[in-house]
Amino acid sequence: MGPSNIVALPGVVARGGQLTITVDGCRHGGTATSTAFPTTNLTPIRGANDTARGTATVNADARPGTYDITVNCDGRTLTRPAAFTVIGGVRGGLGGSSTSGATPADIAIGGGLVAAAVIGGGVFWMRRRAEKRI
Repeated sequence: MGPSNIVALPGVVARGGQLTITVDGCRHGGTATSTAFPTTNLTPIRGANDTARGTATVNADARPGTYDITVNCDGRTLTRPAAFTVIGGVRGGLGGSSTSGATPADIAIGGGLVAAAVIGGGVFWMRRRAEKRI
């Protein structure tokens, strides 16, 4: 028989992300290849007639775009064009910040708030002190 249907999920994946490949008509397992990930083994799924599945990790340096998947099962080959799309990966870290510490604007805002609190506290204290004398 041979492979008859290739499904890649999710259809859009970031560089370095994982992709689940399911193939119908792949009774004894096989391999899936693409230029976006290394050769991945497909193993038969118990209880599913002639279906195999594998998980591929997209290369961290894969270029954004659509990619084909070629499956080799039971001595037969099937290619699914534009099976999935790679998007540019996201860099983790400090929430996307590009500076560390307070910026001059942060310092000015903080200083203004502290000054307002000191002035407000002084006015409140002076009013309370004046009320006690009456």
